[in-house]
Amino acid sequence: MFVYLRMAIRTKHEQEHQTWFITFTCFNWIPLFEITKSYGVVYKWIKLIADKYHIQTHAFVIMPNHVHIIVRTPDSSVDLNKIVGNGKRFMAYDLVKQLTLTNNLVILDQLSSACTQREKAKGQIHKVFEPSFDAKPIFTTAFLYQKIDYIHHNPVSGKWNLCTDFTEYPHSSAAFYYLEKKHEFVEITDYRDFWVDTDLVKPIGF
Repeated sequence: MFVYLRMAIRTKHEQEHQTWFITFTCFNWIPLFEITKSYGVVYKWIKLIADKYHIQTHAFVIMPNHVHIIVRTPDSSVDLNKIVGNGKRFMAYDLVKQLTLTNNLVILDQLSSACTQREKAKGQIHKVFEPSFDAKPIFTTAFLYQKIDYIHHNPVSGKWNLCTDFTEYPHSSAAFYYLEKKHEFVEITDYRDFWVDTDLVKPIGF
């Protein structure tokens, strides 16, 4: 079970650099990234946080309706609430824009109807993402490997059948680790440069 970010960041950590497993989801699990073909908005956000906050990406997957990402922050002062919150607003604007350009009135109406009167009074017109997001600090290699394995196999797990081989899914870091292929849009920082485990020196699945 995930720990909400506000709980996680109150914990005193001795690590100079923090590694986090983060998840955020489209409203009501609607596959907005796929509907709008806007996976690129997530790539823009990943590049933005790298350039502006020096946040490194160890692993990620962009699913049709949610995102999992493992990041390494430069220090414990990084405000993930602000960074992810601003990112969701940035992405929401582009997703709504694409829905409008394609005249997808059904989805737009659904997102608009989901806003409460209080939210509308504050100027929110569409509810594109679930209000909260999950962020859990990573302190052990066992937890790190578990989450990386989960991320990379997500496209072929459960109800998902997005590709035949999980390493072929384009919106993931799987090919970087398993096929040694550089990702076209994300500069991936190899977790093995920071996390060392003599019992497991390769990603799960080898």
